[in-house]
Amino acid sequence: QVQLVESGGGLVQAGGSLRLSCTASGRAFSMYTMGWFRQAPGKQHEFVGTIRWSGGSTYYADSVKGRFTISRDNAKNTVYLEMNSLKPEDTAVYYCAARKYGSGSDQRETYDYWGQGTQVTVSS
Repeated sequence: QVQLVESGGGLVQAGGSLRLSCTASGRAFSMYTMGWFRQAPGKQHEFVGTIRWSGGSTYYADSVKGRFTISRDNAKNTVYLEMNSLKPEDTAVYYCAARKYGSGSDQRETYDYWGQGTQVTVSS
C-alpha cells in the first residue's frame, strides 16, 4: 500500500511559477511510475505528465509541454511538478498518482494509488 500526499498548491498570478510536491509513504518508491493529473471545476480529470520508474523518462500533455517539468528524488520518496508560465486555464486541483513498474501512462485507470489533491489557482 502506498499513500501519497501532495503539497505546494496555492494562488499565483498569471505568468508565475509554483512547485508541487508529492511524497509517498513506504519503501520501494523507486519502483513506481508517477503521474500528475488535474481537474478543473466542472471538467473531467486531465493528464498532465508522467515520470517512469526506470530511467526517469517523462512525457507531458501538449497543454503543458515546455512549461511544466516533472522530476523525482527517490531518496526522499518525492516527485515534483515544476510549473512555470502559469495561465488561468491551469487552475485546477492537481493530483499525483502511482503505478508499480508500469510504463508512463496518460490513462487514469492504469494508476493504483492517488493523493488527495492540492489546489492551484492562477489569477489573471
